[in-house]
Amino acid sequence: MKTAKRIIIQYSEVGETMRKRDRDIIDSLVQFRALSRDQVAELFFSHTKKPVTNANFALKRLRDRGLIEAYTKTQPYTYFPKPCRIKKDGQKVNHFVAIADFYLQLKRAGGELKFFHVEPGYTNYVRPDICVSWKDAVFFVEIQCSHYTQEMMDDKMKRYREYFKSDEWKDLRFQRENSAFPNIWIVADHTYKIEKKQGMRVLQTKDVKEMELISAEAKGKHVRKAETIPKTKPVPVSTPVIKTANDGVIRFEIGARGI
Repeated sequence: MKTAKRIIIQYSEVGETMRKRDRDIIDSLVQFRALSRDQVAELFFSHTKKPVTNANFALKRLRDRGLIEAYTKTQPYTYFPKPCRIKKDGQKVNHFVAIADFYLQLKRAGGELKFFHVEPGYTNYVRPDICVSWKDAVFFVEIQCSHYTQEMMDDKMKRYREYFKSDEWKDLRFQRENSAFPNIWIVADHTYKIEKKQGMRVLQTKDVKEMELISAEAKGKHVRKAETIPKTKPVPVSTPVIKTANDGVIRFEIGARGI
């Protein structure tokens, strides 16, 4: 709440002279905690002829006004909201930049992106790195920048299972009636051994592009399976033959067998 109040004060200080795009940049820095210069360029200036140049101008203007902060010991700079809530040269910076990169991957992939929450505090059981609704599916996403040991991942999945059993997730505002537990999506270079649990679906990919390939392959298999189902041949039905016997009884015959 302190950060939100601070941003309102900043907006009032510059008044109506602040451009909407500048406000959006500040809001994005608050949401993602940290953004690289190139990420700002892609988010807000990709439609221009010189995205990087335009991003540099905008970010310098915001820094000169004292509205954002930057870590200048790396090239290009990394930018933060003011006040900054994380250590500028800490390990968490790369983590939050990776979260923003995941968001950009989803945007490039296309499909409806209804919401994207960073480190949402929905429950005390577990805090995912991201909760996102993408292509009509909800995901709890874990971005693994550093290598998690199997033991650490087991502990995290145990907390997800406890959250699942609690039924608290059913009360999340985006959950519809009878909706399933959100998919758990682990984004990492390493594949973990995950115990299967009924009602919980865990996906593991290196990035969004791999998820798209897996989805396309699964869809292709489904189509091919449908195409290979043998068609049932219709059973030929013989036309009944009516015969009148010498005793005057009318009989129906189909093929060589009488009825």
